[in-house]
Amino acid sequence: MILISNKGSGFPLAVAITLCLVMIFTGVSEYFRLMIVAQGVRDTLQDAVISAVYDNYDDVYHGVREGYSGGYQPMDSDFEESVDYGDIYDRLDSILGLEQNGEYHVKTTSEGKQEFQISDLELEIQNAPLAGGDIARQRFTIDSSIILEVPVSFGGKVLPSMKIKVKNSAGYTPKF
Repeated sequence: MILISNKGSGFPLAVAITLCLVMIFTGVSEYFRLMIVAQGVRDTLQDAVISAVYDNYDDVYHGVREGYSGGYQPMDSDFEESVDYGDIYDRLDSILGLEQNGEYHVKTTSEGKQEFQISDLELEIQNAPLAGGDIARQRFTIDSSIILEVPVSFGGKVLPSMKIKVKNSAGYTPKF
């Protein structure tokens, strides 16, 4: 009986529920946008690092009988370590469409707004030992990390950027 005599009193509640659902939906959408950008940068970084591993393929000494391989070249009567770091930033710039702005590599939208930026690339190349050595290190690997910053906005306001360290690893193990 109370609801029958209060016609139209459910309208404010419906508006409040709708606004809450819209806020939840925009929050979830922003979260998924951030995760998609981070995943895309991680995958591109991995592609660039794998390319650097391929660049080192020509210098890899094939220890077929010994079962190891590493980045070495013959020098006189010995072998000398030969490792190529490649140009990871150049590959990232070309794949992601980044522009260098000081120490940052920035991706902008068609409207000129910053979509994300990357910086502080770190590479650690672990060359396999030439003979014997540690069995766990018997492959050529490159570990990399980069800082990714993505601007966050919610409800028309710009919030502090999401800043994460993206890491990955790639390696070369001879099959034969």
